[in-house]
Amino acid sequence: MACPDENTLQKVTEGDEAAFAELYNYYKSPALRFTTSLLKDEEEAENMVQDVFIKIWVKRAHIKPDYNFNSYLFTCLRNMAFDYFKKIEKSELLRKNYIEMVKVAGEEEKEESERRLNLVQAAVDSLSIKRKQILKLNIEEGKSYQEIAEFLRISKNTVKNQLVKAKQILRDKVDFAAV
Repeated sequence: MACPDENTLQKVTEGDEAAFAELYNYYKSPALRFTTSLLKDEEEAENMVQDVFIKIWVKRAHIKPDYNFNSYLFTCLRNMAFDYFKKIEKSELLRKNYIEMVKVAGEEEKEESERRLNLVQAAVDSLSIKRKQILKLNIEEGKSYQEIAEFLRISKNTVKNQLVKAKQILRDKVDFAAV
């Protein structure tokens, strides 16, 4: 196939689809080889070549038939490849920043969790031995008021009262320390 001349380019600027098809068919393979050599990704290179030819068709009225179309086409492809690399680099940077943010947020959540756990532990430690024992039997071991009363040989009402007081102390100390 012969290289498209100024006459072919003139027809393209006037909207001649057959002339554009001739131009496309002539330049498609070298444009694809060039773009693939830059991107190292054949599929993305094909997309880029298609995009450039679509832009050329849309802006066909601005083509200067007496200028070097070959240089124009390959410069467009090179610039589009550079824009693609910038986009990839920016995307990679955003991904790294996101991962770092998630990591920092996770560490902050862990620190906050540890701080609250320490507050609760300090509040539990401040309880009397009997209240601490009743709380442990109820919360950690899941025993009912009746089971705790039988185990400790105290009334069910005493268990209930001690648990209510213990939980109130914990709430007050944890809420106060959190502020």
